[in-house]
Amino acid sequence: MDEALVRSLTPGVLTILVRRGADFAAAEDAVQDALIEAFRVWPSAPPRDPKGWLVTVAWRKFLDQARADSARRRREDLVEDEPPPGPAPGVDDTLQLYFLCAHPSLTPSSAVALTLRAVGGLTTRQIARAYLVPEATMAQRISRAKRTVSGVRFDRPGDVATVLRVLYLVFNEGYSGDVDLAAEAIRLTRQLAAAIDHPEVAGLLALMLLHHARRASRTAPDGSLEPLAEQDRGRWDTRMIAEGIGILQAALARDRLGEFQAQAAVAALHADAPTAGETDWVQIVEWYDELARLTDSPVVRLNRAVALGEADGPRAGLAALAALDDSLPRYAAVAAYLHERDGDPDTAARLYAEAARTAPNLAERDYLTRQAARLNAARRR
Repeated sequence: MDEALVRSLTPGVLTILVRRGADFAAAEDAVQDALIEAFRVWPSAPPRDPKGWLVTVAWRKFLDQARADSARRRREDLVEDEPPPGPAPGVDDTLQLYFLCAHPSLTPSSAVALTLRAVGGLTTRQIARAYLVPEATMAQRISRAKRTVSGVRFDRPGDVATVLRVLYLVFNEGYSGDVDLAAEAIRLTRQLAAAIDHPEVAGLLALMLLHHARRASRTAPDGSLEPLAEQDRGRWDTRMIAEGIGILQAALARDRLGEFQAQAAVAALHADAPTAGETDWVQIVEWYDELARLTDSPVVRLNRAVALGEADGPRAGLAALAALDDSLPRYAAVAAYLHERDGDPDTAARLYAEAARTAPNLAERDYLTRQAARLNAARRR
């Protein structure tokens, strides 16, 4: 197939779609999908009119995506702002789509990106912002995922573990992206829990509910970040906390501990403390020990260093931190906090400023910048 010819036709096809009424971003995605189809089909069945073929296929792709977006919006209209307690009221095809997008031939990261694009309805640009990568990089990642699954049979949906990972990451992206997916992730996890008797599904649902219960207090009225210790606990959703803890206790009673159950146990200990000062940090350290055993994750060990600093003092936390790679995300922020608690404001101010420069979002960057400014101002007085 003449790839140069295909590429040369792309601008004209894009223009035709826009003239027919497609917005530019949607037209770009449709043309990209048509090109993938061309690379797959043309070598064995070249069309007599390549441009006409591309226009026809791209327009069909655009219409398919428009219908899918419309169906997704109708589903979202049925979801309340806060997910209701109890069993899921109904089942649609969305969860099945998650299983298909989590196909065994894809890596988990590719499955998440493809799910966000194909099922979540986010644009490539929105997904790229969520992952802090250039839009072109994310477009290539999604295109590779589509090419990977384009030639496979969809009678091998992804396993539960992969779908849980996708739902977990979609839930996390729901807080920071332009489209709020957190409530939708909870809704789908409820459906999965109703369909599958699996302690890790229950653990994930409990974890989501316990985090979502604190959502209203995570930011101040001006949009600035409120750290856990400073949140107004009176704004926490106690009903949702009680439901999450009940689900978690039932899962833990089955003695089949997994990562999501352990994470939910940490969240439950935070949620159960009447004040930040009454948090059971000793138990939290023990749960992080379990998580480290289950995952061997450096991020878990980073969080454990914070908990150890609260349980046994900041120097114990700094000693645990010293064993980790200082290039870890949020390493500098953790080090700053522990140095401040250890009575070293100069080092803490420097580290807060360093952490602000690499913060993953604007709210976190502003918070860390304010911490550095606060310590620097106190030093000058």
